[in-house]
Amino acid sequence: MKTISENRAFGGVQGVYSHPSEVCGCDMTFGLFLPAEAEHEAVPVIWYLSGLTCTHENAMVKAGAQAWAAEHGVALIFPDTSPRGAGIANDDAYDLGQGAGFYVNATEAPWATNYQMWSYLTEELPHLLFSAYPLDEGRQAITGHSMGGHGALTIAMSFPGRFRSVSAFAPIANPSASEWGRKQFTAYLGKDESKWAPHDATLLMKKRGFDGPILIDQGASDQFLDKLMPEALAEAMIAGRQNAMMRMQKGYDHSYFFVATFMQDHIAFHADALYD
Repeated sequence: MKTISENRAFGGVQGVYSHPSEVCGCDMTFGLFLPAEAEHEAVPVIWYLSGLTCTHENAMVKAGAQAWAAEHGVALIFPDTSPRGAGIANDDAYDLGQGAGFYVNATEAPWATNYQMWSYLTEELPHLLFSAYPLDEGRQAITGHSMGGHGALTIAMSFPGRFRSVSAFAPIANPSASEWGRKQFTAYLGKDESKWAPHDATLLMKKRGFDGPILIDQGASDQFLDKLMPEALAEAMIAGRQNAMMRMQKGYDHSYFFVATFMQDHIAFHADALYD
């Protein structure tokens, strides 16, 4: 790994690192916040997955998460949203290609060569991090915003027992039925919609649910509400008697002002599960 930067923050260290990824076929960058407790013991982990157009940096510098993570003694991992660099497939649209990996393993050309974000986040990056840093693999939680909320929910439901809790800020909740999903799934996974189902939080909720608590915050004034479809996920959670809370936050939109406003709640929610 290459150290890009390390800065003292809230008694801990906010670092940015890069490494060659075998599954993505390029160098990948991630942020890692280690609280002061990591100097003498392995600490619990919260993964944060970002949304469309974002890098590892957006939540790291905008969400205000480190202060609350330090208060609870938990680490934060901020992965990138896609492979990047010269020679990596891209698209002129903001919602496809670099910055828009959608947390799937692409099977279609030209994306399949590098866009293996599911394997990267569920296999390669965890193996790297838990072998290199004082992180407690038995105490993990996951959260994310928008496309990252979609990724957090689908990954959490697909790996029973790995995550003690999952939360999301304005997740793309039903991508198989949304403009934010159908376009990308067709490009990355092909036209066979049966291959989309493992990456749709609403369909996964109907099929298996999550073996822990869920917290979802959605801005009631979100300019992308019709693409996010939180009502579909809410109905599936109710039907499945899922241990979950979905909050519609009056007046809030899709921005990081919204995320930062409720970040304290989400960190505390996960800390309760991680220290239970």
